[in-house]
Amino acid sequence: MSDRILHATRRVGIVTGRLLVYVLIWAGLVLLIAALGIRHFWGTISVGQMLLNLVSIQTDGGGGAIVWIGILAIGVAPLLITVGIALWQYFRRRKRRRSGAGRRPRRPEWIMRGVSTVVVAAVVIGGTTAFATTVGVADYIKAGNSAYDLGDYYVEPTVTSDQHKRNLVLIYLESGEATLADDQLFEKNAFAPLQEATQASDGWQSVEDFQQYEGGGWTMAGLTSTQCGIPLKGMGSVAGSAALNQLGDDVDSYLGGATCLGDVLEDHGYTSVFLGGANSAFAAKDTFLRGHGYSKDMGLADWRAAGEPAKNFRSDWGLSDGRLMAHAKEQIDQLHARAEDTGQPFNLSMLTLDTHEPVHIYDYCDVDTRSEVTSAFFCSMTQVAGFVDYMKDKGYLEDTAVVIMGDHLKHMSAGDAFHEQLDHHENRTIFNRIWVPGENQKKPLRPRVDQLNMYPTILEAAGLTLQERAAGLGVSAFAPTVPAGSAQAMEPETYSDLLSSRSARFYAQVWAGEDSAR
Repeated sequence: MSDRILHATRRVGIVTGRLLVYVLIWAGLVLLIAALGIRHFWGTISVGQMLLNLVSIQTDGGGGAIVWIGILAIGVAPLLITVGIALWQYFRRRKRRRSGAGRRPRRPEWIMRGVSTVVVAAVVIGGTTAFATTVGVADYIKAGNSAYDLGDYYVEPTVTSDQHKRNLVLIYLESGEATLADDQLFEKNAFAPLQEATQASDGWQSVEDFQQYEGGGWTMAGLTSTQCGIPLKGMGSVAGSAALNQLGDDVDSYLGGATCLGDVLEDHGYTSVFLGGANSAFAAKDTFLRGHGYSKDMGLADWRAAGEPAKNFRSDWGLSDGRLMAHAKEQIDQLHARAEDTGQPFNLSMLTLDTHEPVHIYDYCDVDTRSEVTSAFFCSMTQVAGFVDYMKDKGYLEDTAVVIMGDHLKHMSAGDAFHEQLDHHENRTIFNRIWVPGENQKKPLRPRVDQLNMYPTILEAAGLTLQERAAGLGVSAFAPTVPAGSAQAMEPETYSDLLSSRSARFYAQVWAGEDSAR
């Protein structure tokens, strides 16, 4: 009896050990393939960026083929490879048993076991290391030990006067990096059409060396930082938040505890409309907009319902910039007419799409460069410039502020263009243009501000007067100096530590939708 128990125990131990080895192989492959995929499509990212986008992916108009590639490569391929290894080992052992235990093996068994152990360890350690460096696990752990909390520096926007409020047009340029205007680095100035339409001699201004905030670098981070004045951090900062744990489903709020641009404008009578070419649900953009003062959010589904021909869409993301700007002209005509009738201003915001890699060339774009990406940028800016010229011709610039800016720097993943020009560039900045009617346009804007400062800047461009000219963590670029005690008054290294801090208490309240950050 004891021999049987011993034999059974030994068998259980062997089977359990083998299962553990296969689980380790599977996990190592998942992490390794995930790391390679992330680096190819997005470059190095943060834990927060990964979590916020992972829970809200869309196969239609939110990445398309990339999503399916991820499902097959990360979800299916490692499992098939692991099962294949297990079957190979099973039939190998079975063949060896059938050939007779007494036959001398071709090579010592310990060599085979040693090689197998090294291979398994290499897959597990290599996959774990590659994934950890790709998503910045070390930085994430360091942020959790930070002594700073963003809530200590957050400023609730307080409007002291709206006597001079005006209409607002806000245009986000997908991957709108100002560096691409350098025709010494690139085949031609990709921003030339838009620069021509927004010349300083006509009264347009810009923030010199406009910076992406540290920790940003994707579209939702660009939208929320410039409209809420805080870094976008996700589930890792708010473990246990019911709202964020459901993000990607039909949740009621997104940063519901923060007062953002649309909230302030709504409180002062604005009608806010957002136009985008992609699926509105991607990365829960619709939830963010709906919860922060936007009464209309039009995206991929709306353009299909409106009867847009298939040629006007790219299969991976959505509607072309050419058609988006055509719809924007219709919207601003309606909004401006209504504002004149009611006396209540509007906010028309939009996000371009053509410059999202891999770029898609539409029939209105002539490729005259070796790199299609350069031509795609030029053609997209031509469409936006056409909308700016339309506003000018219609007289809308006389009572409407306009803010144009990139949503983030151009991605530098392994599959993206321009590594040679940008990988080691010392000062990569975001393109921006600001129009404020009736203002003294010669007054300079504070240089080298980051995206968090754009929130109060936009509010002031819209004609609202802010207490201390501050909102969120930012101070308006129209203010030549910053208040003492502001996050913007910190030394660069200390400010960096503040932005990278996990600030769990602050974000738990912000995501929970409580009246916390206020």
